[in-house]
Amino acid sequence: MASVSVQDVSRNDLPWLVEWRQDKCVLCGMCAAVCTADAICFTASRGGVRGAALRQRAEISHACTGCGMCTKVCQQDAVRPVRNPDNRFPLLARAGGPLKRGGRSNLNPPRTLDKLVVGRISQMTDPALDSERHTFDLRAPLGRVLPVQDLPLRVEGDSLALTAPTPPVRWIYPLLFSDMSIGALSTRAWEAIALACAYLNEQCRLPVRMCSGEGGLPGRLLESEHLKYMIVQIASGHFGWNRILRALPRMKTDPAGVLIKIGQGAKPGDGGLLPAAKVAPHIQSIRGVPRATLHSPANHQGLYSIEEAVQKMHLSCNAAFGFRVPVAIKCAASATSVAVYNNLLRDPYNICGGFFLDGIQGGTGAANEVSLEHTGHPIVSKVRDCYRAALLQGRQGQIPLWAGGGVGQTGHAAADAFKLICLGANGVLVGRLLIQLLGCVGNEHGRCNACNTGRCPAGICTQDMRLVRRLDVDRGAQAIVDYMLAFDAELRKLLAPVGNSSLPVGRADALVATDKAVADALGVTYAC
Repeated sequence: MASVSVQDVSRNDLPWLVEWRQDKCVLCGMCAAVCTADAICFTASRGGVRGAALRQRAEISHACTGCGMCTKVCQQDAVRPVRNPDNRFPLLARAGGPLKRGGRSNLNPPRTLDKLVVGRISQMTDPALDSERHTFDLRAPLGRVLPVQDLPLRVEGDSLALTAPTPPVRWIYPLLFSDMSIGALSTRAWEAIALACAYLNEQCRLPVRMCSGEGGLPGRLLESEHLKYMIVQIASGHFGWNRILRALPRMKTDPAGVLIKIGQGAKPGDGGLLPAAKVAPHIQSIRGVPRATLHSPANHQGLYSIEEAVQKMHLSCNAAFGFRVPVAIKCAASATSVAVYNNLLRDPYNICGGFFLDGIQGGTGAANEVSLEHTGHPIVSKVRDCYRAALLQGRQGQIPLWAGGGVGQTGHAAADAFKLICLGANGVLVGRLLIQLLGCVGNEHGRCNACNTGRCPAGICTQDMRLVRRLDVDRGAQAIVDYMLAFDAELRKLLAPVGNSSLPVGRADALVATDKAVADALGVTYAC
């Protein structure tokens, strides 16, 4: 009899157990074929095929992620993943290996947004609007908005004329498809989001914009009319910018904007990481890199503050596009957000076209768990603090505030967006919501969340063409379009009872809090 080593990893140490019904199984092998983690296999005993059995591999590198693809393909309902409450995986995954990456937050703190409700309902003294028949102006600025006294105007007869150029401003829909790069997403996933964005603009008349993420854009898109729907991102890695600069003479139109990413809410202070397994030939071509793991430096070398970065990079990006394109900056929400925003507001050159704040509850399953769970700041209070700081200076609205990080996390994106707008945001960012609409099976409770491995079972966060083919581009784009149309209808439903026909930016009087501490911190009415 072999001795037992207590240090050996067993099935019961893993987060998911594969439950197999031998009486139902016909031994077709489909479940093992579709398992991207290679967590299960069939073994034959001495009796041959009749003695075959499904075996779960007791290895950390091949641990079941609970994605449920085996259940989807099994016609006999003979196999399914079951959560294992007795697992020791968080300890084992850190022993003798690199820092654990992947996995959404397992802490699940209560969200502040869920403690806010719309409390100011217009009645007879201030009639509510009809959400079905009233005309609503759902537009948010991207670009520096000058106050009236600073506009270079002169009177010419009976009209006003500009005496000098003004900063470029784009009036867009108050929901932005957040930055997820080609490389992080598969070609089909990125194409589905871009297709949905174009359809919403051209067929539904919703001026939604999409951020390219750090990693450049395809050459055909750079030279097409659809570039006007894209916000081009530059970050510390400068990936793909050589191709963008070379394409400038051939661009038929300007992009909607440029976004300089200093930090992000999912992993603030930590640069992005694209593993070599996801650096496919087309990624190498777009980014101009060899097949290697790509690290985005955590900060811009040679820059000692965000303000210095703003001056240098804003001027260079503005100059590249002839000062015709608004240039914004994206930071992780933190205790210093208000100080950064104040400095941007006081900029005498008026070159910052937006302040994008990303909270701790955003991101996919590709960041370090310790960053997702323990680093960052909830977005709600930082948006409110920044808006109040601008209000005290009489500069509210001059640099638009955009908020992201957990918007739509509970499935109510319109309600989350409305509350953040009332607290001072001009618009919101959504990212993880989009990949969930494409078919992502990951969740907040540890299911799948293997975005960084390159083995996404849904074909969304992988460059393996065998897996990418699982994603239907048209169905994915249609799901995003349908959700956005529902989002638009729900946002109007929330605007109507408040009596607003435009976005209620900063109207915290429309909200009430069911928590006394939240009410005091945000300056809204407490409702018990």
